[in-house]
Amino acid sequence: MRGLIVEAGRPDSAQWVDDLPEPDESEGQVLVQALAVGVCGTDREIVAAEYGTAPGPDSRLVIGHESLGRVISDDSGRWQPGDLVAGIVRRPDPVPCVNCLVGEWDMCRNGRYVECGIKERHGFARERWRVEPDFAVGLDASLLEVGMLLEPTSVVAKAWEHIERIGLRARYEPRTVLVTGAGPIGLLAALMGRQRDLEVHVLDRSTGGPKPDLVAGLGATYHTGQVCDLDFAPDLVLECTGAPPVIAQVIDQVGPNGTVCLTGVSSGGRKLSLDLGGLNRDMVLENNVVFGSVNANLRHWQEAAHALRSADPDWLSALITRRVPAADYATALENQPDDIKVVLDFAA
Repeated sequence: MRGLIVEAGRPDSAQWVDDLPEPDESEGQVLVQALAVGVCGTDREIVAAEYGTAPGPDSRLVIGHESLGRVISDDSGRWQPGDLVAGIVRRPDPVPCVNCLVGEWDMCRNGRYVECGIKERHGFARERWRVEPDFAVGLDASLLEVGMLLEPTSVVAKAWEHIERIGLRARYEPRTVLVTGAGPIGLLAALMGRQRDLEVHVLDRSTGGPKPDLVAGLGATYHTGQVCDLDFAPDLVLECTGAPPVIAQVIDQVGPNGTVCLTGVSSGGRKLSLDLGGLNRDMVLENNVVFGSVNANLRHWQEAAHALRSADPDWLSALITRRVPAADYATALENQPDDIKVVLDFAA
């Protein structure tokens, strides 16, 4: 069987191989034919050996965590051949911790979870893969061309859920939301903001390419420049860049009783001059909240499927700026200026 692997811990070791074994039945009762896998920054970081752990003693790790496939068979009988599905990325830890025990594995407390294509479990960038029936998420047939967006959308669905839970500490009537970063996560965050009838503003450094039109297509407003140059104080912020200067500015810019959700992962190593005392004073006196959000559980994946099904299919298709045959993975891993979402096509 063919697939995309890395030698975990060895930089630039990505290889398209043809000697992978068929997926072991221990991976799940549902056998799936791969259709597509989305490529993101996490995959590029694994290829660069910044992280990524192979399962067991084998140093090879099949990467790919943004999946889309068709069911071949399911010994449990829950899924039917031909069903369109995606595989949930994270599996609960074996202890399990108090959160994994109740299905909140995205909030694992002891770090012993595994993640397909990332941590101690093979991913989906192979011709066939298996998944447990409870960790497959069904997709409407209308999402055949864009269903690999489900994983990033699930991350956004969790972020929105937690924003709304925090908002219920008082009367929750937000009007404006600022999204920083117009990559896939940022644009999907903007989509879900518009689905909530909020006034959405998206800030990105790109002045051309497809991003301004995609934002306009949502009925949202596109900005470039600095956060501090904006002439309004948003009620909510979804920070999707991970850039330290942007993080500092959105915390300062958010309005009273505001919430800032950090979804972008910073690389670290950059020091900023920051008036922490003044920042603390403003946050306390204005009842502001800053929190981080990552990963998603089944509830969020299901909400994400609903959000995609409710979206304009042409708009979703426009998020995918390149489709590359899976064997040409090297070109997919190279960033190009107008890239938003790049997809490895297993059906090509």
